[in-house]
Amino acid sequence: MTRVLTIEDDEVTAREIIAELEQHGIEVDWVDNGRDGLVKAIGPGYDAITLDRMLPGVDGLAIVTTMRQVGVETPVLMISALSDIDERVRGLRAGGDDYMTKPFAPDEMAARVEVLLRRSRGGAVPLTELRVADLELDLMTRNARRSGRDLELLPTEFRLLEFMMRNSGQVLTRMMIFEAVWGFHFDPGTNLIDVHIGRLRKKVDPAGVTPLIRTVRGSGYRLGDA
Repeated sequence: MTRVLTIEDDEVTAREIIAELEQHGIEVDWVDNGRDGLVKAIGPGYDAITLDRMLPGVDGLAIVTTMRQVGVETPVLMISALSDIDERVRGLRAGGDDYMTKPFAPDEMAARVEVLLRRSRGGAVPLTELRVADLELDLMTRNARRSGRDLELLPTEFRLLEFMMRNSGQVLTRMMIFEAVWGFHFDPGTNLIDVHIGRLRKKVDPAGVTPLIRTVRGSGYRLGDA
């Protein structure tokens, strides 16, 4: 059975996570502090981890940083009340694989955990470079290339493309994109996503190449070559 470790000091939130993941057939262990969480996180036996950003004892950033330093590649979904973009970037650079803010919809949390599980089973993605077909994204130098050609991306375009590449092949809802890229956990009712997707398409999918960014009607967007 798939096993997930939940490191969360708020009991109400932890029980929401446990109840939702158990409905998906996932066994969940819960730890309510950072010190015990770190011990379990660097040990064997877990397929994924949900990790609170702010914990007593040892905070979430320290936990995921230590995991990566000692070579533990268990996928991590960071969950936090801190919703600003700098915190998201900090969490992902520390080694987190995804980041969502509180309050969150339990079913979306479970969907994100399942994305991490599928990606992990398909082979770990290098922490410093993402690749989808002939599209490359270097997370250290912040450079993007398609078919050997450099892409000039604005900061928001880079974050949007990074999120789509980390979840390639998956349908990403507008809500998921708003939360991951802009820090909103609600739909502001604007065409913000459509405008940025349109600009990104012009750079990633110019004439003469196979389109990678696809619109899934009524659902959202997907990045992939099939």
